[in-house]
Parts: sequence; structure tokens; C-alpha cells
Amino acid sequence: MDSRKSFGSDNHAGAHDLVIRALARANTGDAIPYGADPLTERAANALRAAFGARGGVFFVFTGTAANVLGLSLMLRPYEAVICPESGHVNVDECGAIERIIGSKLLAVATPDGKLTPALIAAKLGDRGDEHRVQPRVVAISQVTELGTCYTLDELKVLREFCQAEDLRLYLDGARLANAAAHLGCSLADLATHADVLSFGGTKNGAVGAEAVVVMTEELAADAPFLRKQQTQLASKMRYLSAQFLGLMEDELWLRNASHANAMAARLADGIRDLPGIELWQPVESNAIFARLHPAHIARLQSLWHFYEWDPSAHVVRWMTAFDTGEADVDLFVADVRRTASTSR
Repeated sequence: MDSRKSFGSDNHAGAHDLVIRALARANTGDAIPYGADPLTERAANALRAAFGARGGVFFVFTGTAANVLGLSLMLRPYEAVICPESGHVNVDECGAIERIIGSKLLAVATPDGKLTPALIAAKLGDRGDEHRVQPRVVAISQVTELGTCYTLDELKVLREFCQAEDLRLYLDGARLANAAAHLGCSLADLATHADVLSFGGTKNGAVGAEAVVVMTEELAADAPFLRKQQTQLASKMRYLSAQFLGLMEDELWLRNASHANAMAARLADGIRDLPGIELWQPVESNAIFARLHPAHIARLQSLWHFYEWDPSAHVVRWMTAFDTGEADVDLFVADVRRTASTSR
């Protein structure tokens, strides 16, 4: 393993020790499979209470699976999903929504990764025309793929608009913990604006576990059958559930996310005054997007792992995680400063 911390993604981090301990505790004796075990009941009840969900909680292996399952609960065959052009469902899931659900994505360009009522309204003009796909679900990410967060007021406005237009709202919460940490709000505060949402564990200290949270009973009835059909019903479900029990204990999920956000803020503060470096998006989570000189990017990538987000605009993405230390950030910032002086 590389001794230097990766700033490529929070997916690059390992699992938190307390999650590993929760897994070890789950690895004792036999348990009824497919989610009929006590650990799964405990984990589902804990999340249901935290989110204020009346429908149910369904554990799956990956974020893509969570998005496929969550969206499939709200769509008929001729209905479509309105999403940001930069959205994970549109860019990074290899056409999973179109392939597995068979629903068209109506992508909207956004400057900051966030949809607004005006942007959504631009995709509603063909409703009622039998020759056209019918918009039914608005899918957003919180945190967005550009590291920005919807405020609670922005979510409220979106929710009210969707209700007025008979649209469902889905929230991709792969980094929902980071949004809650940034906004200083509860999971229920975020969830109240969605019909269905996901809650990511993998990017926040879990080994590999995501949860689909269904806010209303009417949308939950099909979830067990669709999860099975979509190959996401784990036989040894206790190992997925145990990871969330570890994250929920003493709000480890929030402590992990708060630390990752703080490390991103430390990194941003360390490079903010450097000539030739421009922060491309507000730093509102554990992601920093910055525009650099191409030579600067090349020199830094010879020392550290991170992604060039938009090569044409010379924008990079640096991400912190629950296990990023102050020393990791300071060492990285020192190299950014050192290479900046020789890259112009």
C-alpha cells in the first residue's frame, strides 16, 4: 500500500476500526439469512428512527444499487428521471438506470451541480404527449458531485415544487453524512424533503454497505421484491447491517463526516492565497475542486494520487476522508505550494 494518503476519493480509505469491530461481533454463531436476523432488525429500526422513515430501510451492497432500487420504486416503464448533467446516475453508473430499470434520464446542465425549479420546469413541456417520455422523478445528490450542498431552504423549495408538479424526489445520499455535518442538521431534516433516498456507508468508514430509505409506506411495498430481482438481497445480511450499527453507535457517521469536512477546509485554507490556483466550487463538504496550471497538475500527480476532474479546464478534485490526518493535509499543502512556485 502507498504510504502517502490518497486525495483521489474517500472511497480509497479503509474501514473505521469501530466498523470492523462491529463486523467481528456479527461474526459469531449462526443467523437467519436474507435479513431475518436480529442485527438487521436493529440496524433498520435505528435508521428508520434517525430518518423518520415510515416506509422502511433496505440494505444493499453499492451506491449504484441503491440508486437503481430507490428510483425503481417510483417509476413506471414510460416515465423518466430529471437529473443534473453531472449527476452520478448520469455519469458514473455505466447506464445502470437505463439498462436495469429501462427509464430515460433527462439531464440538465448546472453550474454547481444543483437543480432548481426553473431548471426542472424546462424539462416538463412534453408532459401529456403520448409520443414523449413522461418526467416523473427528480433525482438530486446531497452532497452533489461538485462538492456543493443544497441548503435546507433549497431542498424545501424543490420539494414544494415537485409536489405541486406531481413529481417524486429522490436523493442520492452517498455522502449524505457530509451534508448533515456541513449544514449542522439531522438526517431527518434532510430526509423530510425526499420520497426515497440513500444513505452511504462505504465512503464514510464502512467496508461496503449502503441503505435505501423509503419515507412512505406506499412506496415500500415493492422494495423487497425489486431488491431481490436486482441481485441485492444479501443472504448474510447481518454483515451489511452490522456496518451500519457500527456507524450509528455514538453517531460515528457524523464524527467521521465532520472530520473529513474539516480536513477539506484545512486543505482549502492552505492553498487559498496561492497565485495560479483558483477554487472552482465552494468547499462545503470533503471535496475541493481547484483550477491549476497543467504543469502544476503533472508535478503534483507525480507525488500524490488525485483526479483531474476536467482536463479541458485544468480542474482537479482533491478529496479527504474520515482517516485523513492534519499531517497528511499539511504535507500535501506544502507540496502544492512548492510545485506552484515552479509551474508558471
